[in-house]
Amino acid sequence: MTDPSELRSTPLHDLHIELGARMVPFAGWSMPVQYPDGVVAEHTWTRTGAGLFDVSHMRTVELHGEDRMEGLEALVPASITGISEGRVRYSFFTNDRAGILDDLMVTNAGTHLSMVVNAGRAEADLTHLRTHLPSSVEVVERDDLGLLALQGPQAVEALARLAPEVADLTFLDSGTAHFSALGLTLALSRSGYTGEDGFELAVPNEHIETVARLLLAQPEVKPSGLGARDTLRLEAGLCLYGNDLDETTTPVEADLVWAIQKRRREQGGFPGHDVVMAQLADGPPRIRVGIAANGRRPIRDGAALQTPEGETVGVVTSGGFGPTVERPVAMGFVPPALSEPGTALVADVRGKPEACAVAPLPFAPHHYVR
Repeated sequence: MTDPSELRSTPLHDLHIELGARMVPFAGWSMPVQYPDGVVAEHTWTRTGAGLFDVSHMRTVELHGEDRMEGLEALVPASITGISEGRVRYSFFTNDRAGILDDLMVTNAGTHLSMVVNAGRAEADLTHLRTHLPSSVEVVERDDLGLLALQGPQAVEALARLAPEVADLTFLDSGTAHFSALGLTLALSRSGYTGEDGFELAVPNEHIETVARLLLAQPEVKPSGLGARDTLRLEAGLCLYGNDLDETTTPVEADLVWAIQKRRREQGGFPGHDVVMAQLADGPPRIRVGIAANGRRPIRDGAALQTPEGETVGVVTSGGFGPTVERPVAMGFVPPALSEPGTALVADVRGKPEACAVAPLPFAPHHYVR
């Protein structure tokens, strides 16, 4: 068990306690898993209103220098040089076997690249960058910034009341929001991890509690924790590093080929390119799919997936109850021959069989503003 004294706290720790959050260890941080209303209420509010998430455990890293775009492009399969200024792109670091070292969001901020990486992989990512980028590229860790995610169909209404210019952004645009009430200008993007419309804001640590309180004062906004964030991203079919992605999982297996632009597939130049192309040509040994339980019992990560005849063919990597779709949902890996929606499977849930079937992703439709 993690020693609470060894956990890091975000700049909003005291606010979480004030709001009645239940705090849990997550990736070395003390984080709010839920508030008094509970996970289902927070999930539902984010689908209909606007949930405010503290994601300051994730790390912001900037790359400065003339070779920053070409340097990063050599480490990821995405077309970094093709990111227009003011745009955000999803990608991942790969190893020579095309295994995913971490997934990340990259913003072309004009004078530099800004990346958000996962908390549990941040130190490894920083070492990776500093080891493999050209010496002309400076890697800057922005420990002075916290991150807020405002998610839901009413996020734009709540935020535009405070900074009207944000309404002009569309999905994966980045820009700035001027909070005239506070005299602050903040970097943000219209993006998130819930499948809903929303924004992610980078806020100086000394101002993040003030910004959070201002947002929570808006009638559309309620605090939301890691529990709702997980059920929302699961319904949206979005991967969680350490569950659905790891160093043994390729982008083809994870069904993330859409994040490898055509030029990168054709030209290569990133670690594991040969493996990716071989799997695109011949098919991967396994593929990430949605899993829908036939009953009401959730299927959790780690559960073995079997054919109705009892042959073990795969594993569940994420699972739980989907409040929006009102049934248990999961994701896992199976052979391509068993990946068609409707394919009958059986999950071993603590020694008891649970009938289920392959299901299309996402379980709940995305509502991005394009």
